[in-house]
Amino acid sequence: MGNPPELYHRILNIPRETSPQEIRAAYKNLVKKWHPDKHPPSSKPEAEARFKAITEAYEALLDQQENRAVFRVCNDGRAVSERTAMACGGIGGGGGAQIARTRSDDFGARVAPGTPAREFKKVYSSGNSGVGRRAFAEFSSSIMRKAPPLERKLECSLEELCHGCKKEVKFTRDVVTKTGSIVKKEVSQMVLVKPGWKKGNKITFEGMGDERPGCLPADAVFIISEKKHPVFKRVGNDLVLKAKVPLVSALTGWSFSFRLLSGKKVSCSFQDEIICPGYEKVIKGEGMPIIDQKGARGDLRVKFEIAFPKQLTDDQRNGLAEILRGCA
Repeated sequence: MGNPPELYHRILNIPRETSPQEIRAAYKNLVKKWHPDKHPPSSKPEAEARFKAITEAYEALLDQQENRAVFRVCNDGRAVSERTAMACGGIGGGGGAQIARTRSDDFGARVAPGTPAREFKKVYSSGNSGVGRRAFAEFSSSIMRKAPPLERKLECSLEELCHGCKKEVKFTRDVVTKTGSIVKKEVSQMVLVKPGWKKGNKITFEGMGDERPGCLPADAVFIISEKKHPVFKRVGNDLVLKAKVPLVSALTGWSFSFRLLSGKKVSCSFQDEIICPGYEKVIKGEGMPIIDQKGARGDLRVKFEIAFPKQLTDDQRNGLAEILRGCA
């Protein structure tokens, strides 16, 4: 039984929708890296296994891409399997069966003697197909398995997410020694936090997670989390600032100032208007940077909460009532 196409794509490290030219390019790069003649005796067995797996994946995917079809045609013109064709009279026999092959000229050139794949098979696979199949099975099995990712939180302040920064992260991972035992190893990596990143953004270091015998090394994944800010709250790309206004100031006029994450001072004045409960002032372009949109930023939304007095004296009540009657 053949191996699934998904496995071949993973061995060549290419996506499913790949052209024959891209398959060849991936194959050439990999065979240069894993050709057994370029490896010392200590790593030669692994190189041979990988080279055979790469070669098989390359040929199988090109066969699939170019719709190679080998079939036999009986006297009545039906296309049938080889076994059925043999029943019709065999190869070139009295039954009149013949072999029909459809393939592109390019594919024909590919299978000509002298290609790297064919030469390798002559040297390393002749008379030893059982070993080749076992090597491919071992290699493909390891390709299919990967240890679970090592996930850690990377806490950032709102200022760091606004301006961007570099953060060094240290973590401990499991490492497999030459004897097969597992030891702990502390490693460090540098993370470049980009302006506008949000909670939940992930940074992946491939192969830097835990190692397990017989598996590919896991990835180390750091997930951005946001520290609570004492003044601002982030909502998408916007920043929200809550401001409490005394009732008297909301009715008679009020001014206040604050500093943005950049340190810039902003003043708001309400002298000729009444601040109603739920009122919101929007300052365009003073929010968080929008990732992948150069120069674009969200907005700053200032939400006002009216602070009502807990109690009033009789004189205050009478005076307030007099004012409101005059406004009616």
